[in-house]
Amino acid sequence: MTTLLVAKQYIKHFISKYEVYLKPLLKLILALTSLMLINGKIGYMHRLDSISIVLIAALMCSFMPMNFIVVVAAVFTVLHMYALSLECAVVTLVLLLVLFLLYFRFSPKDTIVVLLTPMSFILGIPYVMPLAMGLLGSPASAVSVGCGVIVTFFIRNIADGSSTFSAMEAEDMASRFRYIIDGFISNKGMILTIVAFTATIIIVYLIRRLSVDYAWTIAIIAGALADVMILLVGDLIFDTNVSILGLIIGTVVSGLLAKVIEFFAFHVDYSRTEKVQFEDDEYYYYVKAVPKITVSAPSRTVKKINTARRRPASTQGRR
Repeated sequence: MTTLLVAKQYIKHFISKYEVYLKPLLKLILALTSLMLINGKIGYMHRLDSISIVLIAALMCSFMPMNFIVVVAAVFTVLHMYALSLECAVVTLVLLLVLFLLYFRFSPKDTIVVLLTPMSFILGIPYVMPLAMGLLGSPASAVSVGCGVIVTFFIRNIADGSSTFSAMEAEDMASRFRYIIDGFISNKGMILTIVAFTATIIIVYLIRRLSVDYAWTIAIIAGALADVMILLVGDLIFDTNVSILGLIIGTVVSGLLAKVIEFFAFHVDYSRTEKVQFEDDEYYYYVKAVPKITVSAPSRTVKKINTARRRPASTQGRR
């Protein structure tokens, strides 16, 4: 454990020392990964698949605010949908505008959540997002996670039904609009996922704020169980075809990642908990103090030894 604590201190020191360089690098990696995933999932406009265009856009994002990455990703998505059909582009644009209004209104600082949620679905561990935001965020973070879920399922529906939609080119525009909107609204799996993730965020947030020992660990376990139960019960009721094995494995991995987040964000020593009581003219105060577990990283010192130069023997006898 001491080794892990020392490594934690080294990591925090490294990040604080090179933060001015790490932030642009993080934005570059995040933007590059997001755009490449979009091109790989819905690469209908082949001009955007060029690695040079993706690199230029990612470099621009590295020097801009984090919200700019979301805007660039939205532009790429709309252009790909336009290459598929005008109807898909219009519905995508309207949907993204509505989501942007909700996102900027309730949780404008959770930009990275909107980007990481679709990535977590691709990696098979989407359940880490509600656990992480319940630990680090607030109930308003459900809006950001929900926006990421909606974008993920919408793009997945378009990609899965692209062949069927292409066969409808001969039909009128109203029928194609109806096909897109009905397929999106009637997606029970998306609605169930949003409900489960929202409930998980609220449960984790409420429990981790309790004044009990190991509140964060209890919150992680309770949130993970609640997420699994809601998804399984919803699958029985609405027949959403949830993979039970994938759900269990993904939840276990997500719980372990949440413990890693707890180690870096909230690592305390409950064995040295102190309860203090004091008063003033108007109130009695009951305070529970739990010390953090910290260690000082060993500093390396270099000892310099200056050796005096010896005079040659031949010159010592000279006067």
